[in-house]
Amino acid sequence: LAAKCVPESAPSVCAMRWALLCALGATHALRVLPARQTGAIAAPAARRTRHPSVTMDVDVDVPPGRADTKKNERRRIMSSTMYKRGGSPFDREIHKQVSDRMSEQFAGELLEQMKESQFREMVVGEGERQITFVLAKDFGFCWGVERSIELAWAAREAYPDATMHITNELIHNPGVNQLLGEMDIKFMDKDVSKLAGKDFDAIDKGDVVILPAFGASLEEMQLLDDKGVVTVDTTCPWVSKVWNAVDKHQRSGMTSVIHGKYKHEEAIATASMCETYLIIKDMKEAQEIAAYILDEPGALTDDELLQKYKHAASPHFHPRKHLKKIGLANQTTMYKKETQAIGRLFEKTMMAAYGPENIKEHFAAFDTICDATQVRQDAVTAMTEEAAETPLDFILVVGGWDSSNTAHLLEIPHESGLTGYHVNVAKCIQPDNTIEHRKVDGSIETAAGFLPLDRAARIGVTSGASTPDSVVQECLERIVMLKKLG
Repeated sequence: LAAKCVPESAPSVCAMRWALLCALGATHALRVLPARQTGAIAAPAARRTRHPSVTMDVDVDVPPGRADTKKNERRRIMSSTMYKRGGSPFDREIHKQVSDRMSEQFAGELLEQMKESQFREMVVGEGERQITFVLAKDFGFCWGVERSIELAWAAREAYPDATMHITNELIHNPGVNQLLGEMDIKFMDKDVSKLAGKDFDAIDKGDVVILPAFGASLEEMQLLDDKGVVTVDTTCPWVSKVWNAVDKHQRSGMTSVIHGKYKHEEAIATASMCETYLIIKDMKEAQEIAAYILDEPGALTDDELLQKYKHAASPHFHPRKHLKKIGLANQTTMYKKETQAIGRLFEKTMMAAYGPENIKEHFAAFDTICDATQVRQDAVTAMTEEAAETPLDFILVVGGWDSSNTAHLLEIPHESGLTGYHVNVAKCIQPDNTIEHRKVDGSIETAAGFLPLDRAARIGVTSGASTPDSVVQECLERIVMLKKLG
């Protein structure tokens, strides 16, 4: 009987689910949600928007008995007609026009020429005034960032007269955020005494609120849902992929150990999707946690660990209880090799503590480093290795100073002893041959005589995933002008 309920057009992967719902009857298909979750009911079928290696579930049904999970609460909110997400939630013509304007606004002619070159190089000038720019194989704007900008820009076009807010910087790029400000999109004021450290009081029913590429916490999503605003969700699908991973941890009774920075917007959002979590920033902290699990001599005590990670763990977290079963997730922009090394460390740790035969019960890891982060890191690694044979004077890394993925690009040449300068805007490069740059430790300094003026120079070039080509070109133009005048 159930099989007869399956429409001929139903996708094969959904056929059994559809049949089961039909067999159970409408009373089971319509879930009873807690008071906090009353709202639109998702349809039984799943519609998916695809990008290579990324799957986003949209309007997926909530299985009976799971209406209280954070993932299902998130889906309930997203099912509202007031919630705009996906590739093209607005009129197609609006998206086309915005896409064309973005191409004009963010393109870099010099970089396009370098991309077309066989060796991705460009030589400017002659003799001691000569500069050879070497462009990384992969650099700059990623698909997720372009998508986020397009959605935010299209939202302003779709709601030209609406009061519009954004909960945080859209991406970590000063130029793009300035552009949104010029569109009269209001950035929410910071207020540490309020939810998520932001002041939501200025938001009224009917306003439009944009969620940034890093995502927003579940608490923020619930608050906006309660306020009755139009929400435009520009969250990168790779971030959503991490949320799906921590949901699997939750269903397995595991603590999500997040490799990330606990103050970073993405890590905050991911933590809010967990039942129990601990955020660690690097291998040193991972080793600290591993030593505690194995009760090694000199390991942190319960109180010491709780004190150190009081801002980086769920309120109810206790190491004696919550480090017996762990699942590894990460902020998508972290250094790929370090995340992998941390995963291997925890796998060995849990095998030592509970035996290899029980590893699946006590440890899980999913690859949630985004493709864009990986290929940009791999490209800089290749550039650094090639510099051993064909030396570079330095590698110029362009991107926001608060951009995690850009910061990790700088770490790669630094670890190999190759000079790198991380600048966020072109004006960091000054006519007196100084450069204001961010160091690996996060400090900002001004270096004198960074560009050799008495001989030809060879410079590697890369940029973070939230950096427009036009910003990189402005930096290169300044260097060329400095060399000519020098």
